[in-house]
Amino acid sequence: MARPGLLFLLLASTFVAYFISSTAAATPSSSSAAGTNFIKASCSATSYPALCVESLSAYADTVKLSHKELAQAALAVSLARAQATRDFVTRSARLKGLKAREYEAVKDCLEEMGDTVDRLSKSMTELKGMGSKSKGQDFVWHVSNVETWVSAALTDESTCMDGFSGKATEGRLKTSFRTRLVNVAQVTSNALALVNRFASKH
Repeated sequence: MARPGLLFLLLASTFVAYFISSTAAATPSSSSAAGTNFIKASCSATSYPALCVESLSAYADTVKLSHKELAQAALAVSLARAQATRDFVTRSARLKGLKAREYEAVKDCLEEMGDTVDRLSKSMTELKGMGSKSKGQDFVWHVSNVETWVSAALTDESTCMDGFSGKATEGRLKTSFRTRLVNVAQVTSNALALVNRFASKH
């Protein structure tokens, strides 16, 4: 049978070990903290910094201090939200009771969002394919493609919103569309700013 003093020491050491492991799990790693600070600093150069930080903080461990990884993460967020919005538009096109003007706006928006998803997908592929050896004119060419496609995606999103600008489309459908489209446009704008930042830092 263990002595009371020895038992106390065993319990105390167990508690200390548990406390240390729990504290370590709850405390972000230095690399994660550095990544978070890097994201905050980079997002300050975007048009929607609060949204930028909120949408990209989860990528801190992956981004670390890489402008390319941050731009890639921003494009991934933009693509995911564009896909979700396209799916919403697809479902909306099947709604019964739409007014003629609403149906036309939804149909046009579906085409625009399809183009947005396609362009953002190509942008991600282009950026991801850029190796560390991409320099000079090769680097400029690849980055220019990404910037062009993301800019075009932003125009598509704006065009979709314009389709719901008239009084004929007033109502809950317009409000739902606008909320989603504004969010997609804002994260896409942020992604473009971070791609431009990556290009300027190369």
